[in-house]
Amino acid sequence: MGTKLIGARHYSPGDARDSSGHGTHTASIAAGNAVANASFFGLGNGTVRGAVPASRIAAYRVCAGECRDDKILSAFDDAIADGVDIITISIGSIDVVSLEKDTIAIGAFHAMSNGILTVNAAGNTGPNVASVTSLAPWMLTVAASTTNRMFVTKVVLGDGKTLVGKSVNGFDLKGKKFPLVYGKSAALSASQAKCAEDCTPDCIDASLVKGKILVCKRSLPYVAYKKGAVAAILEDDSDWSQMEGIPSSGLQEDDFESVLSYIDSANSPEATVLKSEVIFNQTAPKVLSFSSRGPNIVVADILKINLFLLSNLRKWCMKMQPDITAPGLEILAANSLKASPLYDTTHVKYSVESGTSMSCPHAAGVAAYVKTFHPNWSPSMIKSAIMTTAWSINASQTGYASTEFAYGAGHVDPIAATNPGLVYDITKADYIAFLCGMNYNATTVKLISGEAVTCTEKVLPRNLNYPSISAKLSVSNSSFTVTFNRTVTNVGGPNSTYNSKVVLNHGSKLNVKVSPSVLSMKSVNEKQSFTVTVSGSGLDLKLPLSANLIWSDGTHNVRSPIVIYAGIFPSLSP
Repeated sequence: MGTKLIGARHYSPGDARDSSGHGTHTASIAAGNAVANASFFGLGNGTVRGAVPASRIAAYRVCAGECRDDKILSAFDDAIADGVDIITISIGSIDVVSLEKDTIAIGAFHAMSNGILTVNAAGNTGPNVASVTSLAPWMLTVAASTTNRMFVTKVVLGDGKTLVGKSVNGFDLKGKKFPLVYGKSAALSASQAKCAEDCTPDCIDASLVKGKILVCKRSLPYVAYKKGAVAAILEDDSDWSQMEGIPSSGLQEDDFESVLSYIDSANSPEATVLKSEVIFNQTAPKVLSFSSRGPNIVVADILKINLFLLSNLRKWCMKMQPDITAPGLEILAANSLKASPLYDTTHVKYSVESGTSMSCPHAAGVAAYVKTFHPNWSPSMIKSAIMTTAWSINASQTGYASTEFAYGAGHVDPIAATNPGLVYDITKADYIAFLCGMNYNATTVKLISGEAVTCTEKVLPRNLNYPSISAKLSVSNSSFTVTFNRTVTNVGGPNSTYNSKVVLNHGSKLNVKVSPSVLSMKSVNEKQSFTVTVSGSGLDLKLPLSANLIWSDGTHNVRSPIVIYAGIFPSLSP
């Protein structure tokens, strides 16, 4: 197979070769070699490389039209037997299910039992709250955030007015202008004017569209392509761009209305769609609107996210509530030569995709990078290092969608993650006690762990030794007090003293007491325990109360989010 892709297995009809481009794209993000002068038709030109280009890849193709549970579990078994170090999986269910019915959670538990961390995408059904489906605490769940690079596509109207929209457009019309036709003006009949406004395929008369730029109220550039248009102008309020098989630009509502006004006022309205440009995004990183949000409705006291198998964000989508965020906006990476990212048979070596499927392998690459420095660390230690060293992040939505339920612990910081100072370690026995503490019986726990257990030891979910701290309380305006137990392991230097600091967020009125407030570590790998007691009153159903607990020795800052919330969300009980 070569030195990069050292093996590939498939579990469905056909062969192991990637026919959609999704697997190639995500694999190259995680561990692709550095390649100079890579671009998508000249866009994003530069040196492209994976997170850990020295790593090697073993690929497991489990989906061919459908992603069957037995195939996914077989792939987990084979990956474990093959001795992989990290598993990155951009696959997930749209439906929230309990852990014993969650195929990926079960496979990831067996991987964890064998010292392998599974990294899962958070999903693309945001900004809806409680949309998370990847919920198991033994996985690292990744949300999608922006980078400092954005693609924009300008529209120049016949009167000279320039509007800036979104798309990843590699086509170059050389500035030539073409007639504009609004969808409802190209209706097959007067009775179909309304659906033609949205460019519904069965409502558009191709003879009125061919050779023109089709203007659509909805973002359906494929219809323009099929009807013979030379380009498309669409109303699109999303915060991400997508490749299309036709020159196109998605405009915000006000700019789109400007186009409609121009069409109404001009005798012969015309326009052109320019090739995309790359601009600097100074507001990054922010959580993208499509990235799935929490809270975790299976394990309410674990702060988690959402994910999906993603080839094209409008075709497939995944979900979760996040542990961490990583770049997921307009990522240039390798494309399978068997797959065309456009509407025809054009083949390209590199494509541009957005989604938590793209952010997931970024975080997996960071996990692999941390493991090269600390090969003996457990999966939970690696996960803890990534979460507690993350950068704080700016959210883009309001309410629950803008808080830790969107971005987890923050934006991944690869360098800091290699030297976290303290980590929160969790053993297999701890996870089993956690499952028992969720009132799963021994039979149900065996479905997840594959082992017979007695459930003699139980741990409340909020006391699992997790790198974040969270509790859901009953809906009430009364006062509350919640206590959490945690244990940290010193992976920094000997004779280290860590002082605790609490920083309140979002105007929270919380009282947080840490006991002891100082941890004195005499040796490496020494463990010390502490309690966090959180009290307050007046929980808002629309916004959680949150803070950050920071342990600092002057060099390391070990940060854990604290989230207390009340809300009426769907729930699944064991």
